[in-house]
Amino acid sequence: MQRRMLTKEDEASTGGEDIEVRREDQDKINKFSRLHQREQTLEDELKTKQKDKEDLQEVSNDIEELELDADEDTKVQIGDSFVALPLPEVQELLSHSSDKIDKDVTALEDKLSSVRDEMQDLKVALYARFGRSINLET
Repeated sequence: MQRRMLTKEDEASTGGEDIEVRREDQDKINKFSRLHQREQTLEDELKTKQKDKEDLQEVSNDIEELELDADEDTKVQIGDSFVALPLPEVQELLSHSSDKIDKDVTALEDKLSSVRDEMQDLKVALYARFGRSINLET
């Protein structure tokens, strides 16, 4: 899909007039607002997932640095409890958790990209209609 970018001339061309806000315009404004809120939520979720990924990587690095014996149990915190597990099982849990977070991060990035594309389309349409009379900058 070819995305049209709004030029300064397009924006200025509707700048001084009083333009009636139609129902369809109001619906687009409301949708933009909902998408903006969704964007903020997704960005927060993405930051949390990226922090979780960093924490898992740090734990993996710590385990490697400690050079633990594969026959000894390693204490792992699951929720509020500590469980003793063999080192290979701990490494497998870390790998599985890291893979899941990677998938979650990719899904969140895809959703965020989709929301931003839709917001851009609405911006173009609304600025073309209202020019400088509307401010959609976030």
